[in-house]
Amino acid sequence: MLSGGICMRLDKYLSDMGVASRSDVKKEIRKGNVLVNGEEIRDSAFPVTRDSAVLYKGKEVVYEDFSYYMMNKPVGVLSSTEDRKQKTVLDLLSGLHRKDLFPVGRLDKDSEGLLLLMNDGKLAHMLLSPKNHIEKKYYVEIPVFLKDEDIAPLRDGLQYDKDLIAEPAKVRLLSAKKEKSAVEIIITEGKFHQIKKMFLALSERYIVSKLKRLSMGNIILDEELKAGEYRKLSPEEIERLKASGIPE
Repeated sequence: MLSGGICMRLDKYLSDMGVASRSDVKKEIRKGNVLVNGEEIRDSAFPVTRDSAVLYKGKEVVYEDFSYYMMNKPVGVLSSTEDRKQKTVLDLLSGLHRKDLFPVGRLDKDSEGLLLLMNDGKLAHMLLSPKNHIEKKYYVEIPVFLKDEDIAPLRDGLQYDKDLIAEPAKVRLLSAKKEKSAVEIIITEGKFHQIKKMFLALSERYIVSKLKRLSMGNIILDEELKAGEYRKLSPEEIERLKASGIPE
């Protein structure tokens, strides 16, 4: 939030929190649709602070410097901020939220599960930097019968692309049937299509049919969230997330 008595223009306050674009916010202010501390304000430059009670069309607008969300990303949605032709994860957000949110650690269009959304660039960089070895856990389904020895090479690291060698992964065979096997895999990287390519490097028959991210760092997907749903991270979760990249 705005700290202490630091002031900000009313139009910037509202625009930052996703009410509308800066120019449209100014129009709304001139129309008398904004109250500050119970008083109708028509001046876009009116100064507000963190202690100001700001209402837009009767709804409270609370300023946040940084916002953090977890989403259960559904299949068929892009992990990007915008796309002219296809739906993105930001299109799934409703209500007021910061306009500068972005996804941290992309998931392919046909993948699902935990996706973090935030506007904290420093934290995002820490979570995605390979040198911090942040663990990401995934649930994987392969439409063939697997034995533990089939996936064992993943534990040693393997070349999965022309110039790419995967770091050793933690792998556990969850179930194996003739038509489908389920695997849990934990990696600290996250290159383009990496998990799919790692399984294909074992055998061209090992085509990933389902990929779901279960956790990232110290944050576990809230199983109460249905596909496409999201919620804010709790203060405790934010602290755990920030501690993920701190060496023990």
